[in-house]
Amino acid sequence: MNLFTEIRALVLDSLAEMSADGALPEGLSLDNVAVEPPRDAAHGDMATNAAMVLAKPARMKPRDIAEVLAGKLAADPRITRAEVAGPGFLNLSLEPSVWTDLVSAVLTTEGYGRSDMGQGARVNVEYVSANPTGPLHVGHTRGAVFGDALASLLEYAGHAVTREYYINDGGAQVDVLARSVYLRYLEAHGEAVEFPEGTYPGDYLVPVGEALKARVGDAYVGKGEEVWLEEIRDYATDAMMDLIRADLAQLGVKMDVFFSEKSLYGTGRIEAALAALDAKGLIYEGVLEPPKGKKPEDWEPREQTLFKSTEHGDDVDRPVKKSDGAWTYFAPDIAYHFDKVERGFDALIDIFGADHGGYVKRMKAAVSALSDGKVPLDIKLTQLVKLFKNGEPFKMSKRAGNFVTLRDVVEQVGPDVTRFHMLTRKNDASLDFDFDKVLEQSRDNPVYYVQYAHARVKSALRKAGDVALSDVPALEDEAEFAVARKLAEWPRLVEIAGRTNEPHRAAFYLFDLASELHGLWNRGHDEPDLRFLQEGNTGATQAKIALARATAVVISAGLGILGVTPADEMR
Repeated sequence: MNLFTEIRALVLDSLAEMSADGALPEGLSLDNVAVEPPRDAAHGDMATNAAMVLAKPARMKPRDIAEVLAGKLAADPRITRAEVAGPGFLNLSLEPSVWTDLVSAVLTTEGYGRSDMGQGARVNVEYVSANPTGPLHVGHTRGAVFGDALASLLEYAGHAVTREYYINDGGAQVDVLARSVYLRYLEAHGEAVEFPEGTYPGDYLVPVGEALKARVGDAYVGKGEEVWLEEIRDYATDAMMDLIRADLAQLGVKMDVFFSEKSLYGTGRIEAALAALDAKGLIYEGVLEPPKGKKPEDWEPREQTLFKSTEHGDDVDRPVKKSDGAWTYFAPDIAYHFDKVERGFDALIDIFGADHGGYVKRMKAAVSALSDGKVPLDIKLTQLVKLFKNGEPFKMSKRAGNFVTLRDVVEQVGPDVTRFHMLTRKNDASLDFDFDKVLEQSRDNPVYYVQYAHARVKSALRKAGDVALSDVPALEDEAEFAVARKLAEWPRLVEIAGRTNEPHRAAFYLFDLASELHGLWNRGHDEPDLRFLQEGNTGATQAKIALARATAVVISAGLGILGVTPADEMR
């Protein structure tokens, strides 16, 4: 049940009647007609912009349209008042029975709020994709939470989702990892070692070096790179991916696919992707203009193999092969996305860190070219996370070296708090993570506030025992209606968040719903008639417990999307 969809259908039917009656021109597009919550709850339960968006194409005054539309809508038994406001907005008030029926629908509809909007479309969501050179840090944490919640949201909205991790194991960084592990291997043999600048000195490689010693003994001691580099590179990469998988598991993230960049090299897959672009006339040999801000004498022009990315929305064409014949970093990324297109996905989503903003246009251009514009690519950037403790910037001196790990954060505050708080800001806004505030038990802490609302309901349900809810009695108080109105917004919120790829909207919504529930609960301290348990009045208890249980159903569903476990009690 989506009450906003139902009322919008009523609006569209009324507009069709107006066209049939000659009160509106025929053939008007109704795509932009919306029904949504009013900005001010005092104005009613819902509002429609129908008259405003139709006025110009109809060549009519908005109020003239709105007044006729109001009369037709008021004839529906669900509508108590249709009132024209301002230049032509139309505010609607609904019968109290509508909200009672809404509560009943939440309790009786399996998966209330789930949508078939996606119609089973296959979506690939790629996220985290950190270099396999060490444990995940706090920046990766935000990308992991955002990507995982987005994948769950899209599934809830009717998409078939594949969660994917791209292992960057084909570049020079894995050679550096191998050399770093080799130093720990020598250290395990009792040698004193120094880590040159650019290597990975974190203590997390100590057990890897020791495990390598147990595996190969002294076979590599004193030997040159030509003997051990390739084997240690593979061994170290596998060890780091095991570490990364364990980190993700602590956060409750499980991937469907781990795709190796290395699998693209020497297999013809990069060549095949570029051949597909070449067949479209998008590959050529040329010389790029000097980068902005560089003087000509600081830059040497070289002929390279280029991709005409400007034909698909990029600012400049991009090199895919260097003048010495080596692939650029962009070439395997093209091949990887070509593989996604070839796997038959209907849409692609990449979650990048803020430092990859310059990669957005070229990657979108590549996917547009490879799919002939048929497969959209949405790239979401996650901004930095700033850590605080006691109100001061916080840095840990941990075994990772010079950064705070995902595991550090989860071990301090738990996965539920970590996940919810990472979604309390839009992904492209920086986020402050204060270790004290995220554990604070107050309204200022969104995760606590939402969990507490769910726990309060569960407490009331335990005290109520077996209360029959087959026929939900009528709600009576405005505070109860406010909770019901917020419950009605859940299906609408799911579809909006799913269309915009914005799971943070679910976190914001849950906070608002919790606020309404707490407001109702707190009023019960002074007004006994609003308490969920009404001694000696079974009917009133039924109504209030039904509303409470419906609220818990929606909170649980929303937290499920965010990957957070609902709390049945608070300690």
